[in-house]
Amino acid sequence: MVRDGHASAGQVDSSQVEIGVIARPHGVRGELRVHLHNPESTALDVVMELLVGGRSYEITSARMVKGGGLVRLKDVDDRTAAEVLVGKPVAVLRDQLELDEEDLLLSDFLGCELTLIDGTPWGHVVEVVAGTQDRMVIHDGDIERYLPLVDVFLHSIDLDAKQIVVDPPEDLPEWDRE
Repeated sequence: MVRDGHASAGQVDSSQVEIGVIARPHGVRGELRVHLHNPESTALDVVMELLVGGRSYEITSARMVKGGGLVRLKDVDDRTAAEVLVGKPVAVLRDQLELDEEDLLLSDFLGCELTLIDGTPWGHVVEVVAGTQDRMVIHDGDIERYLPLVDVFLHSIDLDAKQIVVDPPEDLPEWDRE
C-alpha cells in the first residue's frame, strides 16, 4: 500500500492525490518547504507539476530534505509570493506517480462499502486519516468507527466493486454521530 495522506469524502477529483501541505517559505527567492504526509514519498522526484491549493504550478527544482521537500515553482519568484501559498494543500496527478499494479492509495478506500467476513454490512468509508497508524473513518447509520488500516483487519479488497471485507477486533470503540 502506498500512503498518500489524508483523504475525505469531500475530495472530488480522484485523478489528484494530496501528498502534503506548504509549510513555509525557504529563503528569499520563492523556494517552498513542503511537509509531506508520507515522509518516505518519492512523488517530488517523479512529477513535473504540483497542484497547490487547486492551481497547477510547473516545478523548476525539487530536492528532498528531512521531513519533506524543498521546491521552486515557476512564477513563484520571491518570499512574498511564497508566503501566499503557506498552508495550502499540495497534490499531484495520479497518472504521474510511478505506481505498481498492486499499489493502493489511501484515497482509493473512500466510498467503499464494508462488510464483515460473515457478510454483515458494516458501513462505508467516509475518510482516511494518515498518521503513525493510518485509519479508515467508517459511518454505519448513526455509528462512527475508526478501523486501523492493517492487513490483519482487511480480509479482501475489491476497489472495482468498491467493496472491502473486514475482520475488526471485538473491542473496537464506536461513537454515536449525533
